[in-house]
Amino acid sequence: PHRTELYEDAPSACWPIVYSPDYNITFMGLEKLHPFDAGKWGKVINFLKEEKLIADDLIVQAREATDEDLLVVHTRRYLNKLKWSFVVATITEIPPVAFLPNFVVQRKVLKPLRTQTGGTIMAGKLAVDRGWAINVGGGFHHCSSDKGGGFCAYADITLAIKFLFERVQGVSKATIIDLDAHQGNGHERDFMDDHRVYIMDAYNRYIYPGDGFAKRAIKRKVELEWGTEDTEYLQKVHTHVEGALNELKPDIIVYNAGTDILDGDPLGGLAISPQGIVKRDEVVFKAARRRRIPILMVTSGGYQKRTARVIADSILNLHNLGLIDKELATSGAGNPKVEQMIRDSAKDLTNLS
Repeated sequence: PHRTELYEDAPSACWPIVYSPDYNITFMGLEKLHPFDAGKWGKVINFLKEEKLIADDLIVQAREATDEDLLVVHTRRYLNKLKWSFVVATITEIPPVAFLPNFVVQRKVLKPLRTQTGGTIMAGKLAVDRGWAINVGGGFHHCSSDKGGGFCAYADITLAIKFLFERVQGVSKATIIDLDAHQGNGHERDFMDDHRVYIMDAYNRYIYPGDGFAKRAIKRKVELEWGTEDTEYLQKVHTHVEGALNELKPDIIVYNAGTDILDGDPLGGLAISPQGIVKRDEVVFKAARRRRIPILMVTSGGYQKRTARVIADSILNLHNLGLIDKELATSGAGNPKVEQMIRDSAKDLTNLS
């Protein structure tokens, strides 16, 4: 495989939380034309800093995915299409982008998305190394190898999994748990006939993208009604996450933790409370940690001003419950390979002395 900076080892003093200020899309107020809070990622980090969970030098700095990285999944034809501003305008659903010179679109819109994509790929390796990782961005689940849409220009979930399959020994099976309000048709199309990837997807059955073809790739389909509330939702998530992981024990879980299920989301159409979202993430992490399966979380959709606070509260809750932990992380708890390494290096030290 090609050389990539995305797989260089992160400093062990860092939390396996990946972010870069480059994630945020700010440009002459254009970002306000989309219901998306295009500065959501930075706000999550600021809340975590306020709560003293993290500091700048304790998070892993995301790097931009290069063309060569993207070509692991994307076709050259698709990447060339992104050189047309109107194509990017259609994908991001911000019509005026069509009238901007492409070099501006590349720098102001696509670079942030490429950096988030790099972040997901990096977080995949971190999760395997440390037992868990969170990319504060990413989760572009409507993009497949040759088609973007729904604000998703790069297939970061597919990329992270393919990178792991190709570069990390012992990773040959993956489970995607997609709990964004929308169907994750991008990774579904990419892994349509790939038996190494098990997909569970819970979504509002009546909204975008309604991709019937892609649904054939879903092993565990949870179709939700308009206005589904906490009790029913959490019960379904719990049942199906347990069911999915009992059916197949993967080497990695990619958890697409969209917050557009939040009550009042203009696009999601579900009615989950902030506490419900915090509980949902807890259910998924508990299932992963109990089985000692590395988990990579990406934040995906979520289109309200209060979304960033909910994501931060959820990460703080995972930490308070000991489901994510910097010390635990660096000792690779739950990762037998890492534990063996630690035992070996302890043995070496005793032999030396």
